[in-house]
Amino acid sequence: MQQILAFVEEEQLGPGDHLPAERELADQLGVSRATLAQALVALEVLGVIDVKHGTGAVLVYRPSVATVLRELHEHKNRLPDIVEARSTLEVKLASLAAERRTDDDLKRINHALEVMAQEIADGDRGEKGDELFHEAITGAAKSSVLQKLMTFISEMVLETRLESLGQPGRPERSLESHRKITEAIAAGDPKGAAAAMQEHIELVSDVALLKEIQ
Repeated sequence: MQQILAFVEEEQLGPGDHLPAERELADQLGVSRATLAQALVALEVLGVIDVKHGTGAVLVYRPSVATVLRELHEHKNRLPDIVEARSTLEVKLASLAAERRTDDDLKRINHALEVMAQEIADGDRGEKGDELFHEAITGAAKSSVLQKLMTFISEMVLETRLESLGQPGRPERSLESHRKITEAIAAGDPKGAAAAMQEHIELVSDVALLKEIQ
């Protein structure tokens, strides 16, 4: 990340400017594409860059290295709290969705699965489909208070979504996890849906991105 920020400074890149393609940038920095990809995900989580499939990484703002390192530490420190909140809220939402979902709710859930599957097939990470899936589960639960709480933590959930789906092989595993949750909801199995959601939260909270940051 320090090398990327140094490159941004050297090239005098500003907001809206594109970074070079991953292969080119990795060669220029002398790192593997896998290492570069992880650094780009971290910068995306912090809002320094915006990454879109097909257009690459766009600089949102140009921070100092000290600012990025401070924000990384803050992000790492709040991750356990975000995971705890998601586990508390979304496990209950999945259980309620299995009890209260309508046929239209199930259609929205299945549509989200299709969107995510298509994104992954197109080489993307499935972020939109993932977002739609969790929104559909929340809607199917028919709990206005829990829905407001999910809205309140949505920005923090976005951090974990970007970080998790940036892990190699994670989009495919996350999609399969979504399918298990959907099966339980479709079957009207609250306990099964809750268990599947808890397993999913544990999966997405297992991120290697910041484990080496002390």
